[in-house]
Amino acid sequence: MTDGGRRQQRAFIGSFTAAGGPGLVTAAVDAADGALTVLNSVDGVPDPSYLALSPDRGTLYAVSETTEGAVAAYRVDGDKVTQAGPPVLVGGSGPTHLSVFDGHVLTANYGSGSVSAVPVRPDGTLAAAVSGILEHTGSGPHTRRQQGPHAHQVQPDPSGRWAVSVDLGTDSVRVCTLADGAPVLHRETALRPGSGPRHLAFHPDGSYAYVLNELTPTVTVCRWDGAQGSLRPLAETPVLSGAPAGDAYPSGIVVSPDGRFVWTATRGEDVLSVLAVEGEGLRLVGTVPCGGHWPRALAEADGFLYVANERSGEVTWFFVDPETGLPRRGGSVEVPAASCVVFG
Repeated sequence: MTDGGRRQQRAFIGSFTAAGGPGLVTAAVDAADGALTVLNSVDGVPDPSYLALSPDRGTLYAVSETTEGAVAAYRVDGDKVTQAGPPVLVGGSGPTHLSVFDGHVLTANYGSGSVSAVPVRPDGTLAAAVSGILEHTGSGPHTRRQQGPHAHQVQPDPSGRWAVSVDLGTDSVRVCTLADGAPVLHRETALRPGSGPRHLAFHPDGSYAYVLNELTPTVTVCRWDGAQGSLRPLAETPVLSGAPAGDAYPSGIVVSPDGRFVWTATRGEDVLSVLAVEGEGLRLVGTVPCGGHWPRALAEADGFLYVANERSGEVTWFFVDPETGLPRRGGSVEVPAASCVVFG
């Protein structure tokens, strides 16, 4: 759909159908104030908790975060989203994240601690089966959460040459390539034992990576070398001003397009944190309420910050002060069991 010849932006929202979510939701985005208006939904696969768009934005991919574990493709035609073929089993359990990399969809399988690759056909649909699986190994000191590997995120680096997977269970980040359609380990970087890394976001200039830790509410700043495919931890910064009352459960992390700020979400505290980028480190500026309960994911689009508040069932949007980076609540739209937001 266009507005005066200009393509209108759409938001795509994932949700947990097992918790009452509508599945994959399409919403219109108001360019003036960032407001979302739900247009429709499709429930083609159970628990489409994370989404990713193809480079041409014509196909949307969704994990099915179930014990069996699958990924599905959807055609995007204006406001209409339709499933394109049956879901494909990923050979791993509980996929929590996915991305498009080198002609494949990669999934991070939390339950089984692995990364799977599914080839993408020229028309954007998925091949019938995985082309390879990288099984993570290792554990950590947290007796309940780190008995084995738990891959939580996988994404390309800024150069597009490497795929980077973050593993909560092994306190490490793996850098991979694809060989004959199979993920192959290039290098593994250890982070502080017990930190429980969950998600990673790159600085826009590609020289730093910021790893949000779930088991301790901190961000690990790392130097990223895209030529060598290497990650070097530098410092660790808290995302909360004081000790949390209980387990904090940090979740999402986003870097501002100008590279001046890092935003994180913390579910146990229902807050968003603002960290200023200062050289090779970060400084906590402050926290604000997330506009709901249990903020599972963050996204930035056109100067607005969006939060998928899973347990209160809405997506909340915020204006961002360009000088301080502090978000100010703009509004929200109801999406039961919301889990992520992507824009296209």
